[in-house]
Amino acid sequence: MDTKPFNSPKYPARFVGLDIGGSKTRGIVWTDGVISSDSSVGSTNVQNVSAQTAQSNMTELFTLLDATGATEVFAGAGGVDTDDDAAALRALIAPFVPSAKVTVVHDTRLLLAAAGATEGVAVIAGTGSAAWGANAAGVEARAGGWGYLLGDEGSGYWLGREAVRHSLRRMDSGEPADDLTVALLDYCGLSSPGELIAHFHQGTTRRYWAASSPVIFAAAARGHEHALALVDQAGADLASMAAKVAGQLGISGPIVLGSGMGSNVPALQEAFKARLAERGITDVHILAQDPIFGIPLLVGQARPVRAA
Repeated sequence: MDTKPFNSPKYPARFVGLDIGGSKTRGIVWTDGVISSDSSVGSTNVQNVSAQTAQSNMTELFTLLDATGATEVFAGAGGVDTDDDAAALRALIAPFVPSAKVTVVHDTRLLLAAAGATEGVAVIAGTGSAAWGANAAGVEARAGGWGYLLGDEGSGYWLGREAVRHSLRRMDSGEPADDLTVALLDYCGLSSPGELIAHFHQGTTRRYWAASSPVIFAAAARGHEHALALVDQAGADLASMAAKVAGQLGISGPIVLGSGMGSNVPALQEAFKARLAERGITDVHILAQDPIFGIPLLVGQARPVRAA
């Protein structure tokens, strides 16, 4: 994380950055070029939680943040695919900072900026998944990001769901619970695979199943054949998204992988790199800091420099 202060006409004296994910929302206030406030709460994305929960969490976040006097808010959020999506999120944020300009973008833009790049492809592998990129001409493209009901391949939620499906298939075939199923049942606090059906459909959340992904990675590390296949498939699906965006933009990199799993799970990173290498794409980077730290670059790009 780059903690050097910045203070120039490119930046407002105080601004707020928000990274709104499927599992949590992190907010940072920068004042005179340094971080003056930093807090996290649950998700405030209405595509992942109810409007009431989003409102409650946003209220809690701005109670924790010292955003008084902020003149700009820059937010990145998953699922911001249309102007209406962005407008709905601006309407949620604006009452907490009534004098500030509020900008909302898809959260993949934060990821690329956090890597210090203004062109390339960013791939999110967290609770959900998506790829977005831009080239030197300013052309943008994206792939994935359809949400958990239609896609999110390679995401934490996808891995958790596929582990459940594996366990239920074994049950239907009359096979005993294997190492992966036993570990999954332990995570869920259940005693038999059949209980997974009701548990999955009643009362659990996307965040809950995304948080089960370490179970799959641990089983893969122990050599479990199906867990290994799931990790490889996740890397392949994420690589496919990246390649599609790069192809649309006519570029070969840089490709930046980040978010919760993307930045922290070496097995997934290696699978991702290997599948891109098969396509001849080798300019691949793993994001070493949270995407929210790309916001100052985006704020600076968006503001005209005024003469003193």
